[in-house]
Amino acid sequence: MPNFAVIIAAAGQSRRFGSSDEKKTIISLQGKPVWLHSAEKFAARPDVRQTIVVVSPEDEAEFCQTNEQLINKLGATVVAGGAERMDSVSNGLDAVNNDIDFVAIHDGARPCVSIELIESLFDAAKRCECVIPAIPVSSTVKRSTDGGKTVAQTVDRSQLYLAQTPQVFSRVSLVDVFEKYYQMEPDLTTTDEAQLAEHFGVEVRLMAGCKMNIKLTTRSDLQVAETFLQNNPSVRFDAPIDPSSRIV
Repeated sequence: MPNFAVIIAAAGQSRRFGSSDEKKTIISLQGKPVWLHSAEKFAARPDVRQTIVVVSPEDEAEFCQTNEQLINKLGATVVAGGAERMDSVSNGLDAVNNDIDFVAIHDGARPCVSIELIESLFDAAKRCECVIPAIPVSSTVKRSTDGGKTVAQTVDRSQLYLAQTPQVFSRVSLVDVFEKYYQMEPDLTTTDEAQLAEHFGVEVRLMAGCKMNIKLTTRSDLQVAETFLQNNPSVRFDAPIDPSSRIV
């Protein structure tokens, strides 16, 4: 059975969420930190051999102390992030074992990812180098060139999709992409790992995402996530993870 590592990207500064002392990935949601909602779902899978949580360097010591029991139950590894998202993910990738077949990268601020979506993506990843969930843009899209004061253009939405996570890659391809990035174009600006893969010639396949798989950006998103999680199957952890069994 192919095996997976999961990198939970939780090193963001949460600038649009509020105080830096209350970052969105560690704030409580339904009685547990936001990052844990998705981490539990990944770690419960028998094919997930590594769970890596990337946090900002200034938060690492407190994060490990506060979440020590949870980290131990998950069998997770905590890694310090870098200056930008790609640096943080790269640090997480450095902690992935060489015998891992696939790497999934997931936003720590997406607590509502479903078990079914993870299952579909992991299955699809076995047939391609990279697969990501996405949902078609349903609203009319306007382009503004003056800071949102006036409309410059209405954009054709028929070929537009909103990318989500987890984004799943073959480990070999992802390592190759990051090596090329740092060797050839370290100043390249990207907003997700799939964009980096695209840039270096990796075919990125789309799969149907889920509208409930929202990314928490502002405080009002917490209320939406609360509602979604009430209908989203969860997993229970009463003991340390045993990779040979699935906990439900």
